[in-house]
Amino acid sequence: MVANAGTAVLEAEAPPVFYELEEHGHAEGATMLGFWLYLMSDSLIFAVLFATFGVLRFRYAAGPSPADVFELPLIALNTAILLCSSITYGLAMLEVERRRMGLTLFWLGVTGLLGLSFVAIEVHEFLGLAAEGAGPQRSAFLSAFFTLVSTHGIHVTAGIIWLVTLMFQLPLHGFIPENHRRLMCLGMFWHFLDVVWVGVFTFVYLMGVLLS
Repeated sequence: MVANAGTAVLEAEAPPVFYELEEHGHAEGATMLGFWLYLMSDSLIFAVLFATFGVLRFRYAAGPSPADVFELPLIALNTAILLCSSITYGLAMLEVERRRMGLTLFWLGVTGLLGLSFVAIEVHEFLGLAAEGAGPQRSAFLSAFFTLVSTHGIHVTAGIIWLVTLMFQLPLHGFIPENHRRLMCLGMFWHFLDVVWVGVFTFVYLMGVLLS
């Protein structure tokens, strides 16, 4: 009778736990699926911008060509900064798995600083081009260039804001499943921007200088 009573108690307690885990699994799966769909739609946006730049890349309108305006050493440095930020974000996620809050926040902070440095160099480049009379209104090539690169920069800025928000949420709520999902989604977003930037550096800057 005691054994039967114990079994009954276990059976009575099991369903709520099971349903809680099942609900958590469904929420995480739905969030990740939705975010993958978002990244796919974002990929289409960048694909259109790349295609537009490909069509307009030689439309200089008697203005400067890529070889005249692009500073490859500076852009290479900016590329290295963004790629390093992806590494530091990966280190942050390792600390999340180890549940070490201090080191998680440290690596997230380093990632944010690298992202800010990337955006700052990009803004410096834009201001320099505008000061030389090579603004987006100068030619179709420059219009396509500014549109593509600034769209990527806006995404990086949004990622930094998202990262800072999580840095405030983590100490308040800890390593709860919701924060873990948000960190995973931000990681996917950040690495996606790295991949896009490698395409920008290769297709826009490097090939632009070599072929102009």
